[in-house]
Amino acid sequence: MKKVLNVGGNSKAIPLPPQYADFEHLLLDIDPKGQPDVLCDARELSNLPHNQFDMIYCSHNLEHYYSHDVKRVLKGFWDVLKNGGGVHIVVPDILAVVQTMIDKGLDIDDELYQSALGPILISDVLYGYGKQIEESGVEFFAHKTGFTHNSLVKKLLQAGFTNIHSSVGGYAVTAVAFKNEMSPELATLFNIG
Repeated sequence: MKKVLNVGGNSKAIPLPPQYADFEHLLLDIDPKGQPDVLCDARELSNLPHNQFDMIYCSHNLEHYYSHDVKRVLKGFWDVLKNGGGVHIVVPDILAVVQTMIDKGLDIDDELYQSALGPILISDVLYGYGKQIEESGVEFFAHKTGFTHNSLVKKLLQAGFTNIHSSVGGYAVTAVAFKNEMSPELATLFNIG
């Protein structure tokens, strides 16, 4: 059975995208409250056994590290992935947020959109979900860096990933990239030709 490492996913109660239906789902998180399979800071991934995962899913987590630590996290992704495995990363699209601010004349504390959690302010996307940070008192919920489409692709290339397939939409950048040659099975799963 293929294995996916869900990095910073908070809880297994939060469903993964449908591509992972037939994968063994292992959760890595720094917060023990979500009962992760691997209690670990993603900056320490290189300390785990190497070449063990087919995919890494990292949704809205990479922005929680300082820019210089992103390199370390991506190196850890590389180390724990099997050859031909891939990363599936989703991060806020700072360029889209800033463009909306300019186009609509919004201020930093104005609402950007509505979510299941309630209103999301521009400051929530830039700095982390303020309500969660305030209520929890936990600073690792804060955003410490930001990405555009180009900057995420550049960091993936610098980390050695190839066959990068990326898109923007819904104030997010999504990228799927592979360690060396992409597995044909994974390419089919992600509809990558």
